[in-house]
Amino acid sequence: MRLHKPVVFLFQAVTIGLALAFLILLWQPELLNNGKRVVEFIEGSGSTLPRQSGPASYADAVALAAPAVVNIHSRKIVVQSSPLFDDPFFRHFFGDRFQPGPQHREETSLGSGVIVSPQGYILTNHHVIADAEEIRVSLHDGRTAAASVVGRDSEADLAVLKIKLDALPVITLGDSEAMRVGDVVLAIGNPFGVGQTVTLGIISATGRSELGISTFENFIQTDAAINPGNSGGALITAYGELIGINTAIFSRSGGSQGIGFAIPVSLARSSMAQIIERGHVSRGWLGVEIQELTPQLAESFAIDSQAGIVVAGVLRGGPADKAGLEPGDVITHIDAQAVVNAHTALRSITQTQPGQSIRIRGLRAGEHFERQAIVAERPQP
Repeated sequence: MRLHKPVVFLFQAVTIGLALAFLILLWQPELLNNGKRVVEFIEGSGSTLPRQSGPASYADAVALAAPAVVNIHSRKIVVQSSPLFDDPFFRHFFGDRFQPGPQHREETSLGSGVIVSPQGYILTNHHVIADAEEIRVSLHDGRTAAASVVGRDSEADLAVLKIKLDALPVITLGDSEAMRVGDVVLAIGNPFGVGQTVTLGIISATGRSELGISTFENFIQTDAAINPGNSGGALITAYGELIGINTAIFSRSGGSQGIGFAIPVSLARSSMAQIIERGHVSRGWLGVEIQELTPQLAESFAIDSQAGIVVAGVLRGGPADKAGLEPGDVITHIDAQAVVNAHTALRSITQTQPGQSIRIRGLRAGEHFERQAIVAERPQP
């Protein structure tokens, strides 16, 4: 069937019109919604944000830091006796006739450490050398030396050792406070005793706490593989600077699962300086027992916010008692800092030097109160 020319022209015009309408609606869909966009988007311009350039290889960083990372071999004697000989039934019939002497068994452990001073000071974890009777350090260059314990900070899981060798390699300390989530880091240590090993990852989180690893927690979290034997080793930047002491892993199998924790070098450096100068770490103390402000406690105290801590107990004659704090008080501020939870309160108190005064604000029976307390020195564990 042949179409007349006017009909062909009309068909072509309708087709072109529909196509144009489709393109217009595709370009401006808000016309279907009375001029209003259903969803607003921020369209990119195609340009990229400026990024810090990083090295294609981390060999230079490892070459700078690895010589200062050491292997730590510790040995201790464990005294054991069979529980059978302490059993009342056994002793009733046999007395002391079959009572053998105590059994001595030798235990050894492996860990890592970092030389942080040309004087021979080494940072490591407290649990690496806990109860050790003999400690030997193996350097990257093959030398070995006996190490003495300068001091311990068990509440932060840190220890300072010292060796007497010449021409020691020393690591450069970085700024752990400047590190950001996403920064590249490398872990150096002696996992499973196989020898010095380097693993690569990024910072997954900062300021991790309430993990139950130590009393004072402010960990850097990383996905760089950390395994048994890495404890006490170095967490370094892509430029070879120390920013953390590898401490623990979160694992259900005992192996690395991409969740490792390191003590920031800012905390480790402070503890080390006090250990070397005083022989121990001095921290502030108020003599109070505290607990988190749960929703149930907040409701019982008629408090709208859940920020703060509850004083569960006060040591008689302690700084808090002298300042007039009482069980049931809700502390909301220490000096100018709001108390979010027990961790922030503990950090505020312990970072205050003994002898200094702090201002405590809170609620007692629904009424606001304010007290001044003179911080004492935290008793050594």
